[in-house]
Amino acid sequence: MERVELQRGDVIGGCYHVDKLLGEGTFGQVFRVSDRSGKTVALKLLKMWCISPDERANVAKRFEMEYHTGRINSPYLVHSLAKGEHRGNPYIVMEYCDGGDLLHALNRGSVDTTRAMTQVLLGLQALHREGKVHRDLKPENVLIRHDGTAVLTDFGISGDQNHRLTRRGIFGTPREIMGTFIYMPPEQVRPPSGNATVRPTTDIFSFGVMLYQILTNHLPFGKLESDDDMERYCENGRTGRWNRDLLQRHPQASTWMPVVDGCLQPNYTRRLQNVGEVLQLMPKAPDLPLAETLRDEVPPSNISQWMLRVMQGEESGRVYPLDPAKTHANVLHMGRKSSSAHNDIPITETLSAYISRSHCTLEYDPGEERWYLWDGQWVEQTGGGKWRPSLNGTFVGSRQVTMNDPYPLAVGDIITLGDATLRVEAK
Repeated sequence: MERVELQRGDVIGGCYHVDKLLGEGTFGQVFRVSDRSGKTVALKLLKMWCISPDERANVAKRFEMEYHTGRINSPYLVHSLAKGEHRGNPYIVMEYCDGGDLLHALNRGSVDTTRAMTQVLLGLQALHREGKVHRDLKPENVLIRHDGTAVLTDFGISGDQNHRLTRRGIFGTPREIMGTFIYMPPEQVRPPSGNATVRPTTDIFSFGVMLYQILTNHLPFGKLESDDDMERYCENGRTGRWNRDLLQRHPQASTWMPVVDGCLQPNYTRRLQNVGEVLQLMPKAPDLPLAETLRDEVPPSNISQWMLRVMQGEESGRVYPLDPAKTHANVLHMGRKSSSAHNDIPITETLSAYISRSHCTLEYDPGEERWYLWDGQWVEQTGGGKWRPSLNGTFVGSRQVTMNDPYPLAVGDIITLGDATLRVEAK
């Protein structure tokens, strides 16, 4: 790849004319460009020349996933329009939102707080239903369309370097902490030992921080103006010490307090668990029908046509059938693909090491005609065998599944193993 310095009037991909640089981070540049028809769009260029050779494949895969995330059919996500490569540097063409970001729009009075924050939640709901977690939710990543709609953007890794921290473990495996510290939940700032799984509750905590900031013009866990404030801010977040008195001064405090309190719980198991729960506490948003916030999928009856589709991971799009007739003793094993493991559903993972080789078990109950998910697997060994749990946990949505508490699956459920997600679907 070549280093490129794009100027006004330059042409990318034979059809995109550069008009203006909108922003730049360590890994990417965003330009306002016009296409052949003269329509204004945004173009994000990945600066491959700034990325070390051993990281390029990883970053390129994540950039590709960002493009596909922008193809999710939702009116509350910035849409990906095209992709290409310019002198060895990948780029994504996206819709251009001329209303600026959320904070600027609120300061101008051009959007309604309740309506905009409800649209943010609907964008998160669309991501979560596709097995995606944003992980960097903040006001700068909420843009406003010309019609006033709030939409989520920046689903990838080309932001500023201090918004994406990479640390290498003793075996050289990258451990990434994405997002901005201000909006991170405690488990993202400092992952608990043996638990690196990212859940939808990550975004719910970030939403709570953002909502508090918008309602009070302050951050919930204290000032964060220098590096010296960082430790105290993170400790307040970890212990749940946020400034309730400041929110109580808001004229609609009784309305907003349950929402903020439910989102800012430091223990993710006590936090509001999904976007639907947050929406039920939100005040009714003008012009947004209730049906849009509460719709759900209805499971089909023919369980022999069920399957697992990889939504996020190195084999995104791959499908694994869940046919009871093709199981051994009604059991399927799922875990990291390895020559030392014998999984019916082997998940490829080379960029991280969060999926255990014996991660979880799917068991079909013919009497109930239902699949159950268990964490861990029964592992045979000399003198018998034992149940071996996974190292990082098995989750459906934000709920942790254990070997003592199997989860009954339904169509639409999102199973998370480390950084990989799989959705239960039916043909």
